[in-house]
Amino acid sequence: MDLDVLKIAENTINYKSVKNYSHKLKYKNSICGDEIEITLKIKNRKVIDFGYQTKSCIYCQASASLLSRKSKNKKIDEINEFLNTANFLFQENSKLVPKYWRSFNIIFKKQNLSRKECLLLPVNALMKIIKKND
Repeated sequence: MDLDVLKIAENTINYKSVKNYSHKLKYKNSICGDEIEITLKIKNRKVIDFGYQTKSCIYCQASASLLSRKSKNKKIDEINEFLNTANFLFQENSKLVPKYWRSFNIIFKKQNLSRKECLLLPVNALMKIIKKND
């Protein structure tokens, strides 16, 4: 077990359902069965609040925790920039990912490549919410 993943997953400050959310999506990984529900409050194309609830492995929980914290108070365009480059974090060219989001390097790394789908579940769910409501 990667201790960095465990440490990030322990931060559950945004493990909640946002009251008066403007966006909501439940998403499931068909490969392993992990599930995530994301609720967002978006105003003027900016994420004001981000909540998530999961029935998932520790890798998905860590990714959701970090994504929720990094996305709060960010404009949708900035979030999209990250979402579209998140896959690069598993490769050598991770410098293509905007600097603000590079903290994901801690968990999105080659050593965790076998858990890539679990780690990307929150990212893919958020991407789907934003594209659906854009």
